[in-house]
Amino acid sequence: MNLPIILELDAICGYPCHRDAVQIHGATGKYQNVRRLKCPVCRTAGFSLVELTLALGVAAFCLLTVFALLPVAFKTQQTSIQQTTANSIMTEILGDLRADVRLPPGQASKEQDSGFGLHGHWLLVSEPDTLFFTNSATWTGTLAQGDPAAPPDAIFRAKITYLSPPTASTSVAKVIVSWPAQVIPTTGTPAGKVETFIAVNR
Repeated sequence: MNLPIILELDAICGYPCHRDAVQIHGATGKYQNVRRLKCPVCRTAGFSLVELTLALGVAAFCLLTVFALLPVAFKTQQTSIQQTTANSIMTEILGDLRADVRLPPGQASKEQDSGFGLHGHWLLVSEPDTLFFTNSATWTGTLAQGDPAAPPDAIFRAKITYLSPPTASTSVAKVIVSWPAQVIPTTGTPAGKVETFIAVNR
C-alpha cells in the first residue's frame, strides 16, 4: 500500500523559501506541489476573437476618418497658397499705382519703363484695366480690347476699376484679383478672389 507523505518546507540554513506543501509518493519517490494540484489547468493570457474584431473595426474607422480629411486639408492648403499669391499681386499693383504720383513740371514719369502702364487712367476715368499673372505672381499680359481671353499661362486675373476722385487731389481705384484667370467675374463665379480699395493723394 502506497501512502503519500506530505512535507512542509521552511527556511533552510537561514535562507528564506516559500512555505509550500510537497506530496511525496511512497512507492516511486516522486513529489508534486500541492498548490499546483489544486489548479491543474493553467490559463494563458490573450485576446479573444471578438476583442480582436472590435479592435480592428475601431482602427479601420479611425483610418477611414483620417483619409477622408486628407482631400479637405489639401484643398485648404491650395486655397491658402492662392490667396497668398493674390495678395502679393495686389501689393504689386498698389505699389505701381502709388508710384505714379504727380511729378513737378519738367519731370517725366518712368511708369511706362517699369510699371504696368496704368497712370493714364488717373487723369481721366475710363474702362478698367485687366492684368494677368502667372502662378508665381509674374505679370504675363494685359487684356486686349475686344478679346477677353486670358493668356495660356495666366492663373490670376487682376481688374483695376478707376472711380471718380472725391477731391481734386485724391484718386481712388478698386482692385480685384480673382482666380482662375479664365473665369470672367462679371459672367462667371471664380474659385476665389481678394479685393481692396486704394486712395492715392495726387
